[in-house]
Amino acid sequence: MPSLSQTAQAIAAGRTSASEVAIASIARIEATEARINAFTGTRFEAALAQAARIDAQRARGEPLGPLAGVPFAVKNLFDIAGEVTLAGSRVNRSNPPATADAVLVQRLQAAGAVLVGSLNMDEYAYGFTTENSHEGATHNPHRLAHTAGGSSGGCGAAVAAGQVPLALGSDTNGSIRVPSSFCGVWGLKPTFGRLSRRGSFPFVANIDHLGPFADDLDGLALAYDALQGPDPLDPGCFATQVQPTVRGLPQGTRGLRIGVLGGYFEELASAPARAAVAAAAAALGARETVHWPHPAEARTAAFITTASEGGALHLQRLRTRMADFEPLSVDRFIAGALQPAAWYVRAQRFRRVYRDRVNALFRDWDVLIAPATPVAAPALGSEWIEINGQRLPCRPSIGLLTQPVSFAGCPVVAAPMWPDGTDGLPIGVQLIAAPWREDLALRTGWALQQAGAATVKEPAL
Repeated sequence: MPSLSQTAQAIAAGRTSASEVAIASIARIEATEARINAFTGTRFEAALAQAARIDAQRARGEPLGPLAGVPFAVKNLFDIAGEVTLAGSRVNRSNPPATADAVLVQRLQAAGAVLVGSLNMDEYAYGFTTENSHEGATHNPHRLAHTAGGSSGGCGAAVAAGQVPLALGSDTNGSIRVPSSFCGVWGLKPTFGRLSRRGSFPFVANIDHLGPFADDLDGLALAYDALQGPDPLDPGCFATQVQPTVRGLPQGTRGLRIGVLGGYFEELASAPARAAVAAAAAALGARETVHWPHPAEARTAAFITTASEGGALHLQRLRTRMADFEPLSVDRFIAGALQPAAWYVRAQRFRRVYRDRVNALFRDWDVLIAPATPVAAPALGSEWIEINGQRLPCRPSIGLLTQPVSFAGCPVVAAPMWPDGTDGLPIGVQLIAAPWREDLALRTGWALQQAGAATVKEPAL
């Protein structure tokens, strides 16, 4: 089926209509959703009406946006006007409907993208497997008994299943990169503060990132360009200008200094995850090993920050609605609410030093390669995973390799790789750049795609 960029090009050239694309997307959702469970809400009538307006614009000879007619869906923590923002929770169902779309939803629609629905997630974004007791688990399109990852599992699954070519998710400790890795699609976690978070339900204000999933790298860059821009009404958005990336993609990796993360990122990766990195490195001509500063300590500090801020955010809900919380997350929220303030303060002091040391790496390197997940997607319900002879708890350990990176705030492209030894499941790699250099991570991903090393495969549904 056509990819995001192919769909945008076909509509722009008049080879197909926005209505035809919307109808095909809706049909695919209806044909596959019973097996995937990616969506928690659909808005097909509104999508068809929006597509018809785009076709009418074309008929009048009016210019179309760069994403005109491209169907997309959003993690259900993004506000959609007239709908309740669930954030994966039963507690939120009693909230009033949103009065406006989230800023990033507005920006995609302004670029012509067509919103078809909202997507499943771990409750309040606290999880890595999208085994939501309220909405049901989301299934991996490449193997239905396995997790799609989390907390943006519905995003990864919907794109991988061909339901939509584009989705919006969030990433605090790895929630864009993990589903991208497990489902074999492209994902972008931008620099912390790059994109507006206004109109999204928060999890951890000091680590939350928002970003896109796509079924090809060119489409990922198109979506990212549409999402960019300062937002003076969001104090957490630090962007001051738009940084166009699409024009820079054909440059590939010419002149870029690309290294491979070793040490922690090798020791806590399974053999297939290491093979995925090796294949990416070979395609990019990356030969030197680089050591990331204090990754284990950064992961600990990220855990402390996550628990403390998440617990504080939901403290009143825990006091009044604890029985309605997701069983897989409620204990962690309670533990976070009880965590000593001194731990949190110490984690933030460490973070200031840590970010300086991470940023210093990029004096010598432009892009660094690491596995996105230590293993391929585990079976749903798994309590343990094994990594190089170590038996580790499944849900928290899925983020072993993503948490240190997001705690530094660096932009990351998750590239889909298909190593041997996973029974046909993908494992992604992280392409990590210095803060505010999403363009370099995207250029590197484009080179991997052009080399045929990173690809999206259609599942046998």
